[in-house]
Amino acid sequence: MIEIAITGTGIVSALGTDTADFHRRMLAGETAIKASPWADKVAGRDAWQATIQDFDPSDWMDRRVEDGTDLFAQFTLAAAEQAVRQAGVGDWGDLDPLRTAVVNGTSIGGVRAVMKAQYALDTGGPDAVPRKTMIQIWPNMAAAQIAMRYGLHGPSLTVTTACASSLDAIGTAARLIERGEADVAIAGGTEGGISLAGGGRDGNFVPVLFHTANLYGMEAPSHDPNRAMLPFDVKRSGIVTGEGAGVLVLERAEHARARGAHIFGYLRGYGSLADGFHPSSPDPSGIWEARAMELALGDAGLRAGDIDALLAHATGTPKGDTAEIRAINKVHGGRGLPVASIKGHIGHSGASSGAMAVITGLLGMAEDRLTHIANTDEPDPEADFEIVHGRPKDVKIRCLQVNAFGFGGQNASVVLSRD
Repeated sequence: MIEIAITGTGIVSALGTDTADFHRRMLAGETAIKASPWADKVAGRDAWQATIQDFDPSDWMDRRVEDGTDLFAQFTLAAAEQAVRQAGVGDWGDLDPLRTAVVNGTSIGGVRAVMKAQYALDTGGPDAVPRKTMIQIWPNMAAAQIAMRYGLHGPSLTVTTACASSLDAIGTAARLIERGEADVAIAGGTEGGISLAGGGRDGNFVPVLFHTANLYGMEAPSHDPNRAMLPFDVKRSGIVTGEGAGVLVLERAEHARARGAHIFGYLRGYGSLADGFHPSSPDPSGIWEARAMELALGDAGLRAGDIDALLAHATGTPKGDTAEIRAINKVHGGRGLPVASIKGHIGHSGASSGAMAVITGLLGMAEDRLTHIANTDEPDPEADFEIVHGRPKDVKIRCLQVNAFGFGGQNASVVLSRD
């Protein structure tokens, strides 16, 4: 059996662009949910976002690359650079161009570039449209830019499975290593459709995605940013949109040990399937989310009782959380398993959320601490497990499960281990 080691982590998030700092701020209970600059556009409702405001692309790439990429790809490049540096590959020629894969996940790719180009056309005419709009749009450009940066010629793949995208990307990368097609993979996910990065409001431009989530009834009708997103809380009423990128370096464990790499943990199992129920709601029974979790456990060769903690998808929507609670009850109920979610801290960062959870989970395993769900204070009594809220939980974690579920019924789960 081929072991998959995780040797590098990188992040661009509403809580910073350093994985250790991101994890520290999570444990400290910080939240990045703030009023949207377009809140006054939504009649009668406040509006909240958890977006990145202090990201400077020039810190991570040259002007040519910056001009030719949308923010979603820029976030990915920055997170990938952190992960590669941390893993100790790249700068010292340790990445074999033919044996290194790139797998990135995104829900919407460069849709921000499309929205901005359309706005430019409508307000300034054809000459105002950025000439590189086409190459900014393509969802594969984040993975492609990573390959170009490091001169890679192995598989370069883009996974688009909504909010399960980064876990599916990580699982797909692991499969490439297991099949012998790569020794190393740079894998994760990214989202950046309504970003405030680069200066906040961009003239009078308002991204249409800001309004669509509200009109579809996804967002919480809260007047308090600290009550806007309440995963697994009985008062939950909707999501807060987030963004960012999370990237890992995966390696064949033998390869990592041979070069003396620090190993954060191991990817032991991966499960993915279709819920096949509704475009935006899971089967209320949670049966297919439970099945994805069971597939990941089976792939890892583990039983439910081997899992010491779980980071749930837990978006704070009434229907979504109910289904996941029932799924976790089915697989892990009755034994007090500690369960948390990162979304109370950073909102729902879409395709990147699974990878971000993996990152804080790995760092928590090393410290014997599980992050808590920020702001949640009245856990849903239907949960037949411990909903960790109020503060982090001190718990020895040898094996951790992470869930990510997306629109369209995209269900994915992974199992990580410390050794």
